[in-house]
Amino acid sequence: MTRLSMAVRSLVTVLAALLAVTAASATARATTEPKAPADFVALRSVDPTIIQEIRYFTPHNFVGERIDGYRQPLCILTRPAAEALHQAQQRLLRQGYTLKVYDCYRPQRSVDHFVRWAKDLEDQAMKAEFYPNVDKTRLFEDGYIAEKSGHSRGSTMDLTIVKLPALPTRPYVPGEPLVPCFAAQGERFPDNSVDMGTGYDCFDTLSHTLDPRIQGQQRANRLLLKDTLEGLGFVNLAEEWWHFTYKPELYPDTYFDFPVSTKSLIQSH
Repeated sequence: MTRLSMAVRSLVTVLAALLAVTAASATARATTEPKAPADFVALRSVDPTIIQEIRYFTPHNFVGERIDGYRQPLCILTRPAAEALHQAQQRLLRQGYTLKVYDCYRPQRSVDHFVRWAKDLEDQAMKAEFYPNVDKTRLFEDGYIAEKSGHSRGSTMDLTIVKLPALPTRPYVPGEPLVPCFAAQGERFPDNSVDMGTGYDCFDTLSHTLDPRIQGQQRANRLLLKDTLEGLGFVNLAEEWWHFTYKPELYPDTYFDFPVSTKSLIQSH
């Protein structure tokens, strides 16, 4: 064997070894993606009638892009929370309404995405809709963004009510003109939900569930959601009319980071 052929063979051997290491590390990454505990379920497996409009899978949110960790537009919850939501849905269906969820379980990596965005004071692309009256430097201080979220524990959800029959909501088109989230219902971004006085994820004190400026039918709509859920063990976050946590939580002190995907769930569920 010539020196040249020996050198070529040595080079091929080295390259093959490098490829094997790369493939092994890629396989290791794929197999070490965190999974949900067995008592997490897809909401649709418990109640397929609840509408799902998972905003963080879309660019129509305060960041303006799909959020890290949202692999599918899917609501995942702990089973007790999902079953309680099913009970709420049964009560509302009898009154001619349906629930619609905007967000459910939220991975820690998604919360980290929010934090990075909040620290980037130059990125204010969605300010005109979601936080027109709030200076971005105050998002942490005012409590709109935090480094941990109850959503990551699996029993918290953001939701609203839709009058039946439910009409479709048109998709958001990136770059379209933005309207303040607290504008009149006919002026702000269209949503097939009942009028709650503000849009979802509106960073404004008007989003406080019992803000005294919200009256009439808007207040009645908020109270219908609040009273229905609180009667079944949910607790509302006073600053956000859409935010509820089912109590007692299965994981009150655990912040999960598995992706929002059916692959994260135990297949038997």
